[in-house]
Amino acid sequence: MPCGLFFSSYRKDDAIFKTWWLRLWMAAMFVALLVYPLFSAEANSLTGMNVTNLFNLIFIYVIGAHGLNLLTGFTGQISLGHGAFMGVGAYTAGILAKMGWPFFVALPAAGVMAAAVGMLFGLPSLRLKGLYLAIATMAAQFILDYAMRNWTSLTGGSAGLTVHSATFFGIDLNTDESFYYLALFFAVLATLYLKNVTRSRTGRAFVAVRDRYLSAEVIGVNLFQYRIMSFGISSFMVGIAGGLWAYYITIISDEHFTMWLSVQYLAMVIVGGLGHVLGGIFGAIFFVVLPELLRIPAEALTDIYPNIFGIFASLREMVFGLIVILFLIFEPDGLAARWHTVRAYWKLWPFSY
Repeated sequence: MPCGLFFSSYRKDDAIFKTWWLRLWMAAMFVALLVYPLFSAEANSLTGMNVTNLFNLIFIYVIGAHGLNLLTGFTGQISLGHGAFMGVGAYTAGILAKMGWPFFVALPAAGVMAAAVGMLFGLPSLRLKGLYLAIATMAAQFILDYAMRNWTSLTGGSAGLTVHSATFFGIDLNTDESFYYLALFFAVLATLYLKNVTRSRTGRAFVAVRDRYLSAEVIGVNLFQYRIMSFGISSFMVGIAGGLWAYYITIISDEHFTMWLSVQYLAMVIVGGLGHVLGGIFGAIFFVVLPELLRIPAEALTDIYPNIFGIFASLREMVFGLIVILFLIFEPDGLAARWHTVRAYWKLWPFSY
């Protein structure tokens, strides 16, 4: 009785979907995502939540989390400025949209601008690493946050910037259901890109820089080139997420891209799993769905404690921090590693010891 997977070539061993069973499940999940909007009304009434809105937020956060996971999980460069880089992408897309640029041009431009800014603030990565690099990127967060708040002639300041909804080939994507497919497309595209780049020569260089940067330099890996490249690709992806956010929310404010967002992104990849493609997906789902789940007991206790929502809002950051600490202690490899363990158990059953 065969137990496990046995490959006879490197090509099969490096395949994205290694078995027909996995391909079948992925196809079924993709079809379910495609047909979901047809049943969105039933899902909303059943759960009492706007499930389509949650899906859209998850898709947007998945793109940004993939970018940070490439930088932190695969290259080992800690960043606490990705919230600001997302803001650069959002404001770029919003400003270009107000200038009359079409959506399919403004969105890539948002990614390019975020990549340029990210590479600029990634220059210290040549000399800094670890917590020192985290402090440097934190400085980028404060600098960009100050610019977004005070450059009123360009960003609108604290009053915000209004953006028209995206229009794609004459279709106005101004509803949750119409925007769903757009966000899903970019989330799938970002996931496939991250999976493929990690299997390439560039991805292996990123991992070498993360694991043994001195050894990588000895064998010919250009540390500065790959660190800056990682910052550029990561910032480009989070800039795309920011552009999609701008077109979806249609109102951009500096309050959306604070230090808290950068911490959330870092928490997503830690909880989801650093260095795993699934880590960004699991982390985004976890941090988007968790507040909605915490709101259920809060609503149930409103009759007993009328001020429960105010208490919940003040305790949300504490709950998130506690969750991250617990994951670092009991599940340091994140949800993706736990998922691989569970899947391997059934794949190797009955010899799963």
